[in-house]
Amino acid sequence: MLLDGKVVVITGGAGLIGEEIVKGVVSQGGLAIIADIDNDRMNRVSEKLCKFLPSDQIDTCKLDVTSKYSLQKCIDYVGTKYQKIDALVNNAYPRNKAYGKHFFDVEYDDVVENVGMNLGGCIISAQVFSSYFKNQGHGNIINLSSIYGVVAPKFEIYDNTKMTMPVEYAAIKSGVLHLTEYIAKYLKDSNIRVNAISPGGILDGQPNNFLREYKHNCLSKGMLDPVDLIGTLVFLLSDMSTFINGQNIIVDDGFSL
Repeated sequence: MLLDGKVVVITGGAGLIGEEIVKGVVSQGGLAIIADIDNDRMNRVSEKLCKFLPSDQIDTCKLDVTSKYSLQKCIDYVGTKYQKIDALVNNAYPRNKAYGKHFFDVEYDDVVENVGMNLGGCIISAQVFSSYFKNQGHGNIINLSSIYGVVAPKFEIYDNTKMTMPVEYAAIKSGVLHLTEYIAKYLKDSNIRVNAISPGGILDGQPNNFLREYKHNCLSKGMLDPVDLIGTLVFLLSDMSTFINGQNIIVDDGFSL
């Protein structure tokens, strides 16, 4: 049990990847806090998971990562109830309805809103939790970035689909990586570690022709299932990675090579 007794807050915990993170934390003996802005979805995910996982290792907390008040309220709830918080997984991905347009169709206001909510939310979450961790004397932050924060998009794999790789995504995810290094360095000597994971593409109903083109760039599997990230995440949350700080681990089946 690599996470025995650890209390882990997962922002966006009711989402596709977030749900799998919750399962991974609990499976290794940790206590997972599903922190999400969508209260209904959060409750549905919690109820579903509690049918086959220990219910005393799963809790929920409504959270808006763009609000310091909401973040502090979440910390107050979790910290008071469990007397500590060991880690924050920055997994939330807020975006507006215009998100996902092709480069020449993107409007300035949408860029500002999407980058502000997403990257800004990551910054503010790390800031507020870091303050708690400093007072506590220890902490661990894991930011979710992407291979497209590391390398340029392979636009050719989107040919003959309605999909694209949003320009905001590139700005956000590359920003998350430098933010990870920034915070890790800023918090030097505070016993707070900050690392990132950069996943490859995650299966979520994409068209078959896209999946085929994507897989051509990979070692074996191609697009990943959310569970494929969990070994790396558990490692970074655990004491096995005690001296890993300010780093980014790519999990992409070789797509970025």
